[in-house]
Amino acid sequence: MSTTFSIPTLETERLILRALCEGDIAFEKAFLASDDARFVGGPMPPHRAWRSIAMVIGHWALRGFGFWALEEKKTGQYLGRVGLWYPDGWLEREIGWTLMPHAWGKGFATEAAIASRAHAYDVLGWTTAISQIAPENEGSKAVARRLGATFEKHYEDPEFGTIEIWRHLGPDALVNGGMEAYA
Repeated sequence: MSTTFSIPTLETERLILRALCEGDIAFEKAFLASDDARFVGGPMPPHRAWRSIAMVIGHWALRGFGFWALEEKKTGQYLGRVGLWYPDGWLEREIGWTLMPHAWGKGFATEAAIASRAHAYDVLGWTTAISQIAPENEGSKAVARRLGATFEKHYEDPEFGTIEIWRHLGPDALVNGGMEAYA
């Protein structure tokens, strides 16, 4: 028996959120091999990076949602991935982001996370979401704050150790329950 699934494409002002493809893997391998990947399980060897991306794609088949690849509309450049995450053993449904270093500090994570959150609330019917952030990851905490999320508690993750849980505003607290609230 085969599983069929489709990954919707979303667009924002500057971004296309699309399915990951083979061409994205080289960027992910380079990133995940570097110290820049320390907050997402890296550095890791290329074969583990490939498996990590396969897991991200497989999440769509198993859960019906997941991470999108971010492509800059203007250049077509791969920027990283942002989306919805809830693997087995995870604390709660999450909105997450992992950007390539060349995309840091340009608002791409916030823009894509707003679109992801709107999809979670408006299409999937979620009523809440978290982001799990390493305590030292100031960049991700800044993104969470721009999204209106607030620090809720520390959590001892069996794999990653102490993690901060940031709670996102629910759909009832957002204008029209969608992405225009913080755009």
